[in-house]
Amino acid sequence: MTGIKLCGLSRMKDIETVNLLQPEYIGFVFAPASRRYVNAETAALLRKALIPGIQAVGVFVDEKPETVAALLNAGIIDLAQLHGSEDEAYISRLRRLTAAPLIKAFRIRSREDVSRARESSADHILLDHGAGTGAAFDWSLIRQLDRPYFLAGGLYPENVAEAVRSLRPFAVDVSSGIETDGRKDSRKMKAFVEAVRGA
Repeated sequence: MTGIKLCGLSRMKDIETVNLLQPEYIGFVFAPASRRYVNAETAALLRKALIPGIQAVGVFVDEKPETVAALLNAGIIDLAQLHGSEDEAYISRLRRLTAAPLIKAFRIRSREDVSRARESSADHILLDHGAGTGAAFDWSLIRQLDRPYFLAGGLYPENVAEAVRSLRPFAVDVSSGIETDGRKDSRKMKAFVEAVRGA
């Protein structure tokens, strides 16, 4: 079954909703430039309210490896998602600081991008159109990909079932697709989860 990651959570209300829906993953964005940014203190409070069984992912953009590792080793997050220009050398440095799983995000514009994602040493790869653009990339580029992946970018309650049925990704990742006026919308969150599980 395709997993679900509801990303960009920032309020206790969001946590209450995911505790009811029980997706496999939720995401906290630690990139200061993002409107969904949360600091370590807020993330720690939200994490304490999260029920067991839901894994918390921290999203970072070119953050110092020591900062990422500290959040992982403190148990505030379970996985780190690297969404910037982090390369293999960066991943190696981070692995020396923590044993936690790593997700590397790739912007997919060409078959070369898909090849780079396939070869990544990260535990998981995430395929996206761009940094929070809310747009989908050309899914035909990944139909032959023989590595499990998180699918992100341009997913909504209305189209995620089609994505799951046609691509069978390891997991789907959504943020803007479950928002209204820039805030997480519990009805859209519920509709998204039900669409994935119904597919």
